[in-house]
Parts: sequence; structure tokens; C-alpha cells
Amino acid sequence: MGNYKSFGDTKFVPNLPKEKLERVILGSKAAEQHPEEVGGLWQTCGELMFSLESRLRHLGLGKEGITTYFSGNCTMEDAKLAQDFLDSQNLSAYNTRLFKEVGQDGKPCYEVRLASVLSTEPILDSEMNSKLKSYEFQGSNFRVTRGDYAPILQKVVEHLEKAKAYAATSHQEQMLAQYIESFTHGSIEAHKKGSRFWIQDKAPIVESYIGFIESYRDPFGSRGEFEGFVAMVNKAMSAKFERLVASAEQLLKELPWPPAFEKDKFLTPDFTSLDVLTFAGSGIPAGINIPNYDDLRQTEGFKNVSLGNVLAVAYATQREKLTFLEEEDKDLYIRWKGPSFDVQVGLHELLGHGSGKLFVQDEKGTFNFDQETVINPETGEQIQSWYRSGETWDSKFSTIASSYEECRAESVGLYLCLNPQVLEIFGFEGADAEDVVYVNWLNMVRAGLLALEFYTPEASSWRQAHMQARFVILRVLLEAGEGLVTVTPTTGSDGRPDAQVHLDRNKIRTVGKPALERFLRRLQVLKSTGDVAGGRALYEGYAAVTDAPPECFLSLRDTVLLRKEARKLIVQPNTRLEGSEVQLLEYEASAAGLIRSFSERFPEDGPELEEILTQLATADARFWKCPSETPSGQA
Repeated sequence: MGNYKSFGDTKFVPNLPKEKLERVILGSKAAEQHPEEVGGLWQTCGELMFSLESRLRHLGLGKEGITTYFSGNCTMEDAKLAQDFLDSQNLSAYNTRLFKEVGQDGKPCYEVRLASVLSTEPILDSEMNSKLKSYEFQGSNFRVTRGDYAPILQKVVEHLEKAKAYAATSHQEQMLAQYIESFTHGSIEAHKKGSRFWIQDKAPIVESYIGFIESYRDPFGSRGEFEGFVAMVNKAMSAKFERLVASAEQLLKELPWPPAFEKDKFLTPDFTSLDVLTFAGSGIPAGINIPNYDDLRQTEGFKNVSLGNVLAVAYATQREKLTFLEEEDKDLYIRWKGPSFDVQVGLHELLGHGSGKLFVQDEKGTFNFDQETVINPETGEQIQSWYRSGETWDSKFSTIASSYEECRAESVGLYLCLNPQVLEIFGFEGADAEDVVYVNWLNMVRAGLLALEFYTPEASSWRQAHMQARFVILRVLLEAGEGLVTVTPTTGSDGRPDAQVHLDRNKIRTVGKPALERFLRRLQVLKSTGDVAGGRALYEGYAAVTDAPPECFLSLRDTVLLRKEARKLIVQPNTRLEGSEVQLLEYEASAAGLIRSFSERFPEDGPELEEILTQLATADARFWKCPSETPSGQA
């Protein structure tokens, strides 16, 4: 629920004039029953909803955009300073927002506000108590407070308490207790403990996770968006994923980096195909690999989830709407797109996000790698850089972390789908297996071109991590040369600009694989060693969008926008308890169905929630009062 796309971070405005929408709203039954409330809401957001002022067009920091993770006067420099402060105090940014005010003396004062039920009340034995105070840091004042979103988190906690009665295992019970602790006190450490129990809760029939999880929406890349999902396990598809997990240790050896750059021990994860009942967040992914905490992933493991019923509806395409493919590829693409995507999601989540080691020096000065013997395969020298205590992948690589990691995982998927053992696990052999490989690579090349929709030339910035990653892979495969991939501008049958991608299927193994191997090794080595400068130079180099021939990507972007297909809207069901029976309420696949699904989601406390949200928005509104002004000292 918001007016910025969850996939692409750009603003969307209603598709009818403001005056008409105003008449619809003020003429509604709601306005008839609550004229002051509805009129007041329209007064607050009518102008903003339609505004296409440059700073309001997309999410970002400073002049580059708008975000409510930071007050309107924060810049990228403020975000960097705040991250350094958080690192110095061993505090995670996941459940925080940053508010900047300038004091009488002209010095900035930053409030780091943690999301929690409790605000100032000190609670005995809470690990958070000692953190809640004022600090002097690099000439600026920082104050750590909590209580952000308290009334909503209070409701979350009440429901989690009730859920404990239905826990199927002691792991689930302990997990829920830690989530309650985390949301009550604002403690990410407690959420980590809960996530530990969640990882240990192997093969449940009903799967769920909740918290401040993905950092894609934070312009700085380290604050999490609150989400929660509930899903049921699809046993037939999960059996294939379990076979993939059983082969994982063998397959990890196929990856193109030395054994020292791989985790000391592969922690066998749960890998299930789920059918989502509800996914609350700004968007629904096709697959997930969580938790995102590096320290847990390196030592305790993770879970992989492929969301089968999301894949089935979100990625279905009609032949006549298939853009940028050669005619002879279209039927093959439609036939194998689904199966190849199952393979890609499986490899991406399990062996992409699940692979690779970070070189770390802990607070005692101990290294998790042998400084004498481990050699950097790119330089032939000993390891020169690593992560220090308190540093994480997200905090160190910040703005490129999400996209770089998606690119690494996508590349692993493309690389390992060439392995006959992988294809056989998913039931493909012979000519079918070759078609699955071809369509998987072709889909990635096409996605790299479609990605241009998510690039903003005015700010020279990418707005979506996965799409930036796919463009980078397209660039790598184009650079491989020898006619492996070509992107050619054409004229469509309608006389308007068009384009065509061509992938030579006979060169995937001979030209594509070696190019991807070199690229993947570089990605992993720079990630393992925490080499931010090297990582940025490599990644941003490939992610640059220019009009250099022969592709002329900046011009092609106009063609991509001209031919773009609307992203699918996913209508979610609701559940209702009637006596002791659970009723599943489904809705038609239309805009009206989507609205009904939302409006019927909270039948008991809808009005109360609305009031809470309005109060929360009003309380902080002053921080975004002057969106058109260049960020200055004003709050």
C-alpha cells in the first residue's frame, strides 16, 4: 500500500485527472458518513498524490528522491555518517529510521529511532537499555531512541502471543517468543535468536517469517522493510529441491573460486516450494533465501524458499505480448520459461545466495582464514583486506550491496544450469535439457534489455536491484563477443521502434561459460575480501548505461519503455474464522478484486488501524514539510 512501485521505486499517479478523483472521493459513501475525516485526508494527500516534482518522482536521498527511512533533509553523506555511528556501537540499521535536526549552534543532531513497542520505559535486563542515550560522534550529536511504530507493533506482538498456542514444535514456540522480545524492545539480536530457531525448525508443513527483512527500499541499502508471510509446503516440487540440496556440496565445488573462498562447512538448509497464503509487504518475490544476517548465514545456515504459486501467475506470458524475441524463439520460450525459471530460482537461492565465504577478523583479532596460505586468485598475492568486527556485507557495500549480491546469485544460476546433474534433478534430459538451458540464458539476456525500464537517466541511477543485476550480466555476455549475444534495433510491424535479442545456443558453453566464470570469480573474490573500491569499480562499470555503439542502450531504453508490459497485480485471499472452521475468501483477478481483498483484510480493527496510521503520519509529517527544497538545515 503506497504510491511508489515496489519493483522499481518510481512514483505512480492515479490514471484520471485530480478533479475527477476528488469528485469520486468526496461523493463516496465514506465521505457522506465521515465528511470531516475524508475531506481532511484528501486535503493532506491530494496535491502530493499527483505531484510529479522531480524530487518526488522516485525513492532516494537528498535531491535524488524522497524516502521516509530518513527525514527530508538527510543526504547520502548523513546516511554514511549514521552507518559509521551504528557500526561503532554495534547497532543494526535494520529496524531504524534517521531524523536530522539542526540545533541553535548550527550543529546537526541525529535521532536514530528504533521500531519497538516500548519507548523510554527502562526494563530490567534488556540488552537495549544501555544503547538508549546521547552520543558525540565525529563532531555530531547522535541520540538513540525507540518506540517507532509502537501501536502497530503492539498489535503484532498481541497476535504473536496468541500464535504461540498453535506452535507445532518447541522451535516454533521459542522463535515466536524471540520475535515478541525483538518487537517489544527493538532488539535485532532477539530477532537473530528467533531466526536461529526458525532455521532449526526443519520441514514444517506451514512456513512463516516476520520482521524487518529486505533492504531494497532503503536508498542507502541497510534498513529493512517490515514483512510477514504464511505459506503451505508444496510437497512434490519440494522433493526436487531436496535432491538439489543433497547434491549441493558437490555442486559448490563446481563454482569458479578456490575452496578457501567457500564456507568452511556447507550448512544443509531447508529448501521448499511454498504456495503463499498471504505475503504482507510492498511486493511478492518469486524466491527467498533468509535470514539476511551474514553472521547467521556463515555459521548457522539459512532457508531457501521458492514461491510456486507466485511463479505460476507472475511469469506467465501470452505469445502476442512477448517482446524483443525472434519469431522462432517464441514458442520454445513459452514452452520452457516456467520449467527453466524453477531451475534458475532453485540454483539462485540455494547455491547463489548460499555460497561464498566472507573473510572476517573478529573483535578478539582472530581471523577466520589463514593469512599465510590463502591467495587472492585475481592478484596472486596474500589477502590484503577483510571485514572487521561489526562490519557486514550490507554496511560495507551499502548502495550496491543488494544488486551486486543478486547479480552473483543470478550468475551462479546461469553457470550451474549447464550441469547435466542439475537438469536431471529437475527431470530434464537430452534435447529437453538443452532447451531448458537455452531458454534460461535467453530469458536472462532478454531481462537485461527489459531492465532499462528501471534506469533513470536524469540521475544516472538504477531503481531496482534485480534488474540492474540482469543488465550487468547482459553486458558481460555481450563483452564475451564472438556473436554469442547481439541486441539489434529494428522497426516493428506497427512501424514503431523495436529491438531483437539473439543468443547463439551453440556458443553458450564455449563462449558464454568461460566469460561468466571469469566474472563470477571476480565478484566472489571482491565480496570475500570486502574490497569495496574494487567491487564498486567492477560493478558500476558494467552497470553504466550509455549510448556507446553498437547497442546504444540509452536510446534503446526509449524502445523498452514504448513496448513495456504492465507488471501483474497479485490478488491475495483472506481467511475468516467461522466457529472453529477456517474459511478461505478468494477474490476475482481484477482491480476491484484487489481493492476488496484489502478492504476486507482487517474486519475487526480496521477503523482503529486507520486512526493509528493517520496519527503516526501526522506526528512525523514535519520532517518532510518542504520536499521541493534542496535539503538544508531545516527539519
